[in-house]
Amino acid sequence: VQLQASGGGSAQPGGSLRLSCIVSGAAFENHAVGWFRQAPGKEREGVSMISVSGQNTHYADSVKGRFTISRDNTKNTVWLQMNNLRPEDTAVYSCATKGVTSAYYQRIYRHDYYYDHWGGGTLVTVSS
Repeated sequence: VQLQASGGGSAQPGGSLRLSCIVSGAAFENHAVGWFRQAPGKEREGVSMISVSGQNTHYADSVKGRFTISRDNTKNTVWLQMNNLRPEDTAVYSCATKGVTSAYYQRIYRHDYYYDHWGGGTLVTVSS
């Protein structure tokens, strides 16, 4: 399974960026997806997760109301729309997937240790 995260860059506080995670080499429609980030000198933290079905999502308190996760299983892609960016959002953002059976299509996986596959990160820098 290969994951490619893109869309990072520089933004001013209050600005927006849209991250994409394209998954190949797997049946994407059987994978839950999560976005994680790691800022310099800090531990990795979960940002947002989405179930296989796309009907269930989770957001860290720090991004709730500002970020939106979505997916299109026909395009093997998950997006993270980031609005009203803050300097504290500066980090390397990575996407990860977990293959699940149909019994778990609605489940959210909040912790990084659940995930089987990781992509390279994309850097987001928020500064004025």
